[in-house]
Amino acid sequence: MTWQALLICFCAACLVPAQSPDPSSEEPVYDLGPGVTPPRVIKQVNPHYATNHGVRAVGSVIIALVVSSKGIPKDPRVVKGLDKDLDESAVKAVKEWLFAPAQKDGKAVAVRVSVQIEFHEM
Repeated sequence: MTWQALLICFCAACLVPAQSPDPSSEEPVYDLGPGVTPPRVIKQVNPHYATNHGVRAVGSVIIALVVSSKGIPKDPRVVKGLDKDLDESAVKAVKEWLFAPAQKDGKAVAVRVSVQIEFHEM
């Protein structure tokens, strides 16, 4: 059995182009919306999860995070999970991803996004 990951970026707040400070960051964080080009994954690491209990999970884990203006994932957290161990492996993998940062007015900016990791039985 192998696992595949799929990236789906969508806004965390109804596509409103809002700028607000993020307490864990010193740069302004935007929501995706008009005038903000979403980040693009340039390095994706798939989750590693051993199924030594004989349990096979199929489904998706949704992780909310901030992609910094440098393309680094910050503060990932599970929004919708499958199983504690699967969720942890998905978060650990997303922490290793790299992005081409979002753009606003031709400049790199930090944005809130969610990624969906799909677990498939193969």
